Amino acid sequence: MRMKPLYISTLCLSLACASVFPSYAADVTEEAVTRIVVQGSTLEDFFTAALDYSPELRISRDRLNISSARKKAANGELLPQLSASGSVSDNNQLDNVRDVRNKYRGERYSVQLTQVLFNWSAFSARSAAYLAEDQAEAEYYAQLSYVLTDVAEKYFEVLQAEDAVTSINAEVETFRNQLRQIESLYELQSAQITDLYNAQARFAAVQAEQLTRESELALAREKLRSVSGVGVGELYRLNEAIEIPSVEGNVETWLERARNGNQQIIAREYAVRAANKRIDQRQGAYMPSVSIVAQQQSSNLGYDNTLSNSTDSSYIGLNVTVPLFAGGRNRAGVNEARSQHSIAQNELRQIQLEIVERTRLAFLQAKSSELQITAAERLAESTALSYTAMQRGFELGTVNSVDVLNALRDRFAAERDLQRARYDHIRYNLLLKREAGILSADDLLDVGSWLIAPQN
Repeated sequence: MRMKPLYISTLCLSLACASVFPSYAADVTEEAVTRIVVQGSTLEDFFTAALDYSPELRISRDRLNISSARKKAANGELLPQLSASGSVSDNNQLDNVRDVRNKYRGERYSVQLTQVLFNWSAFSARSAAYLAEDQAEAEYYAQLSYVLTDVAEKYFEVLQAEDAVTSINAEVETFRNQLRQIESLYELQSAQITDLYNAQARFAAVQAEQLTRESELALAREKLRSVSGVGVGELYRLNEAIEIPSVEGNVETWLERARNGNQQIIAREYAVRAANKRIDQRQGAYMPSVSIVAQQQSSNLGYDNTLSNSTDSSYIGLNVTVPLFAGGRNRAGVNEARSQHSIAQNELRQIQLEIVERTRLAFLQAKSSELQITAAERLAESTALSYTAMQRGFELGTVNSVDVLNALRDRFAAERDLQRARYDHIRYNLLLKREAGILSADDLLDVGSWLIAPQN
């Protein structure tokens, strides 16, 4: 069984957690993961917890263990087989002439060694078992990558929701101050009643949006808890000074990486090869099998042995079995195996098409988020300047309240758009690397390093 980079990544991730966050460290092994995290704060906390918590990952790990056991069993069929047997019996014989009953004790012991020399079905079954293990291994790493990226997605969704709540709270407070200012001006007859009504309506709308944002935050926190199994504490924040790396290369480069490195595609390729070996296995039923047999036997047959009380015998020879007729069972088995091979081929084709489309979409989303960050930064800067100018103009009486409120709304909306674009860019980058099959520990730990402890 080969070690894949992503599994090594998990071990590296575990070590990193142990060195940097000892209180939340976990021992990550192929057989089991010991979860210690109770409430998470860092991205590594949730990674570590999810490795143990995820039922899908546990199922994949167990399927891998089953495939490994089946491989060992198939390999064992071709290894020397040693067996021993023995029997002991008490025998009674009535001598009618002398009218006496004779008692004898019969014993028989044997040891037999068998070694397969040629069995096409068994050879093919062993090859299929090896390929099935490789398939299960690839499926395990595919599931592992999905678990880790899902955790990262949910983590940044919480951060985005928290930023949105912080922003809307600031917006509510700013609108409240703006409303008070307009109310004061109205009392001084320096503002019209329509200005007051408009300000009140805008303030109510912002308050309603505040409730929506708070609900979205609660939902995002619950989603993160559900994929990790631990409570969500005070999360580490994205460092605003961090420059998120851009996506290198073009879409064709990433599609080629996905075709060659995506673990789901690799798993289906192994499935096709295993199905082909199972055709050979079924066809092997038409072929003779040859084994070498060696046996040592010792017996004391009692009254049945008229020449001697005991005998020892041994022999070595070839055992050849030639199938002649099986009632159509072998032909049916071959036809079934061929149909299974066809299904495996079509499943491979299906997953290839899906991965290509997912990779293309992730690439376009990642590139689009880059452009959105640039545009959002400009917009956030310009709306901030616009609001400042509008507010000054309103104080001087050259700008009405509607324009000020609109500028205020645009300013906060632009800030939230910028935050969302930055988080989207991180998520899409991880998704793109996952689909391409190049997601590594460095990628995950790099993202974790972009986060800083919350400011109290």
